Amino acid sequence: MRRRVVGHKGIAGLGLAQWPWLAAAVLLAGCGDASPAAPAARRPLYFDVKGLMTQQVEQLAQRQAAVTKQVSLRGNATETVRVPAVKWTDELQIFYQADINKAALRGAYAVDSVVLPGGLLRRTYTRLPGQPNAPVSTLTVVQQGPVAQEIAATIVQSNALFSAQKQLRLELQNGKLSRYEVIGTQKLVLFDTLHYAAAGQVE
Repeated sequence: MRRRVVGHKGIAGLGLAQWPWLAAAVLLAGCGDASPAAPAARRPLYFDVKGLMTQQVEQLAQRQAAVTKQVSLRGNATETVRVPAVKWTDELQIFYQADINKAALRGAYAVDSVVLPGGLLRRTYTRLPGQPNAPVSTLTVVQQGPVAQEIAATIVQSNALFSAQKQLRLELQNGKLSRYEVIGTQKLVLFDTLHYAAAGQVE
C-alpha cells in the first residue's frame, strides 16, 4: 500500500481525473433539476440530500478539514493519500447525485420506515417501476431525530453505449461528515468493465 501527501486537490487530484467514471459523474451531475418553473419554496418531498451536502461542504470548508483517502482502480493495490487542503465542493460533488428531490421525481419513490434499536429511524426510498428519469434506485437514511447518521444510495445509469452502477455512502457523527465512500463499476461498449473504489476519512 502506498501512502503520500498531496495538497490543494480533490478526488481529481489523485490522478483520477482520467478515470472514465469521473466523466460519467460529470454527465450525471448535469442531469439536475434545471426547471425554472419549479416553485422556489416547495418543501422537499423526500430526504433533502442536496441540502445536507451543501451544509456539510460549507462546514468542512469553514474549518479547513483535511482528509485521508484510499483509492483503488481495476483491482490494483489500494493507494492511500492525505490531502491537507481540500476543495470540498469538488470533492463531494458526486454525492449530489443521490438527490431525489428534483421536480420530475415527485412521486417516483416508495417510502418505508423502520424504527431501530436506540431510537434510530431508518427510512428507505425505493424507485417505483417505470421511472426512466430516476437514476437513484434506492436511498437509505438513518437518523437520530432530525440528524442524519448514515446515508447510502445506489445509482444506476444505462443506455445503448454505457452502463454504470455506484454505491455511495456517507457517515456522520454529531451532524458532521466523518467518512464517505464510492464503490462502482462502469462499462463502455467494446471496453472491459472498470471497477473502482474511493473512500475518505475526514480529519
